[in-house]
Amino acid sequence: MRVLYLHPAGTFGGASKSLIELYLAAKKGGIEACVITPKGSAANAFRDADMNVIKTVGLSQFDHTRFGYYRNFRWLILLRELCFLPIAFFALLHTKKTQNRFDLVHVNEITLLPTAIMAKWIFRLPMVFHVRSLQYINIASLRSRWVFWVLRKYAAAVICIDETVRASIPQDLPSVVIHNGIDVGQIAKIKDKAQPRKQAAVGMAGVFHRSKGIYEFLAAARILLKDRDRDVQFILAGENARQATGLKKWAYKKMGFAEDVLAEAKQYVKENGMEKQVTFAGFIKDVREFYLHLDVLCFPSHLNACGRPVFEAAFFGIPSIVAIKNPVEDALIHNVTGLAIEEPEPSLLADAIDRLLLDNTFRLTLGKQAKDWANRLFSIKNSADQLLEIYTHAIQFGMHK
Repeated sequence: MRVLYLHPAGTFGGASKSLIELYLAAKKGGIEACVITPKGSAANAFRDADMNVIKTVGLSQFDHTRFGYYRNFRWLILLRELCFLPIAFFALLHTKKTQNRFDLVHVNEITLLPTAIMAKWIFRLPMVFHVRSLQYINIASLRSRWVFWVLRKYAAAVICIDETVRASIPQDLPSVVIHNGIDVGQIAKIKDKAQPRKQAAVGMAGVFHRSKGIYEFLAAARILLKDRDRDVQFILAGENARQATGLKKWAYKKMGFAEDVLAEAKQYVKENGMEKQVTFAGFIKDVREFYLHLDVLCFPSHLNACGRPVFEAAFFGIPSIVAIKNPVEDALIHNVTGLAIEEPEPSLLADAIDRLLLDNTFRLTLGKQAKDWANRLFSIKNSADQLLEIYTHAIQFGMHK
């Protein structure tokens, strides 16, 4: 079974990491993969996973996520996406010309709708769409109706990463939840290398973006370090969401479309005299090693959702603090696998960190329960088996459509 993957981001992050682990597990079922993706660390990771990589400058997207949907000046971002249309088109044509025939196309994020439509025209194959982000739904909005019309028309299958994401798309859309499975065997090997630590450590992992709650995390660190005099180490792993230089960087910043979050975060740490207690670990190829140094993981996202780091940390017996209202069972269980706070507010986050670090028994109990929960829900084998079944049905669907 030959699968063409379309991946939107050049920067290595949760979506690329999840796709690689899912592919490596499903590969045993006979999958061959080719991925079209923008240049960057994600492309390198795909290549290292033995995927055939077609690099391009960019792929055209239409962002209708709850945080990134177009409004006010953000509509100008569409100019960039229009520029990427011919680039994506020729990347697709080049792939069709130079590669063997594929059996289906897997779109690794719903934002890639413009590129996906062109792929459908060019390859005439069944398509599987992955929905990894909460969607912005406004029934009266032409945008919402168009996005979900495309899914109904072109999707042989829609995969959501959890029930929270699934609830953000119309319920009449046929969809299935496949959790971001994690290779427990590899985690066990890394876990054996863990060394005892004297200082408590709290961390965040992922792409540096305002929506992730980076600034709130650092503000909570300042409260704990400066106002409450706690002896804690704070660690951030990741890099900026989009790397831009020169005139492009200046233009993006002026229009408010891109921020150098990493530089601003480092400046905040310096201004508040926290250089010794706050560490920027940068890009970590195998971020699982990051968890060896943590007691608590924070995910103070503005998106009212959990991310992959929460599930990764759980496998290591590390509880998480997540900004999420009314979490569902496959996201976080409050006071069982971690703590939920109502919003990404620094004082709420600081209080939650304090609660876990000052009550060692409670933190360890939550960590053990989180590990049991993760082993039950996020088996990479189960996720790969589900994916293979969906691929088979999608191909059959395409044959009879």
